Amino acid sequence: MRHGMKSTMAVVCVATLASTAASAEQQVDRTIDAEADSYIEIYNTSGEIEVIGWSKNQVSVKGTLDDDVEELVLERDGKDILIRVKVPHRHHGNVDANLVISVPEKSSIEVSAVSADITVSGILGKQALETVSGDVETTTAGNDVDAGSVSGDVDVTGNGKPADFEAATVSGDLTLTNLAGRVDAESVSGDVEIIGGVFDDVYLESVNGDLEFHGELADGGDLSMESVNGTIDIVFARDPSARFDIETFNGSIRNCFGPKPERTSRYSPGLELSFTVGDGDSHVSVETLNGSVNICNQ
Repeated sequence: MRHGMKSTMAVVCVATLASTAASAEQQVDRTIDAEADSYIEIYNTSGEIEVIGWSKNQVSVKGTLDDDVEELVLERDGKDILIRVKVPHRHHGNVDANLVISVPEKSSIEVSAVSADITVSGILGKQALETVSGDVETTTAGNDVDAGSVSGDVDVTGNGKPADFEAATVSGDLTLTNLAGRVDAESVSGDVEIIGGVFDDVYLESVNGDLEFHGELADGGDLSMESVNGTIDIVFARDPSARFDIETFNGSIRNCFGPKPERTSRYSPGLELSFTVGDGDSHVSVETLNGSVNICNQ
């Protein structure tokens, strides 16, 4: 008899805890009309943000909010739309909001977060994406992207159309795939990698991390890579037509195009290499303090 009562009480306690946990979240499902080329600002302190471009002239916000969230603001002023998760000013700890936001695909978006991952897909307009602690992952279709994280990875995938791309992280890796045009990418403690694409102007920098460029320079293009502690790898998709200026203080230089590096001084381990391939209408500048440099083609 007592055993049966204990079992019943245990079931009641589990059900009560489950009910309490469920009530700690608010469900959100709101929609407003929007212009096809809206400008959308999204602010969320903690949780997850997923933005999806669709063919409707509407903005839809779905997801869950912690019970401590004061309000989900969804406002429109002409083409400008604001989505903001309001939390108490003196709240201690994270107040999570996990949002899936569908917006007109031609919109431009600005997403800001503190402790949240940001994922974007299907957006044709400009993107400005920033989080303090979290990863940023986006696709782009030939418009400008500015993406950054203090503590997290940044991953940008394009369709090969030229645009301006800026990416930065303090502690995390940057991976830029199938982009084109102009790229400025910097990491303090992380690797920076470009995979595929034809570029007019590329600047890559890392303090403690490797740099990789696997792509092609347009005629008259410029590629500049700088690292304090890290290896620099350059693999051209086709034979470049460029002037090369390469320097290392403490590291080797491997060059598939022929010339050998020379010592910068008889008293230091530094190496330098300058040469020209083809007409030399593009420029490649490489500098590392502690790390090797490898230059080749496919």
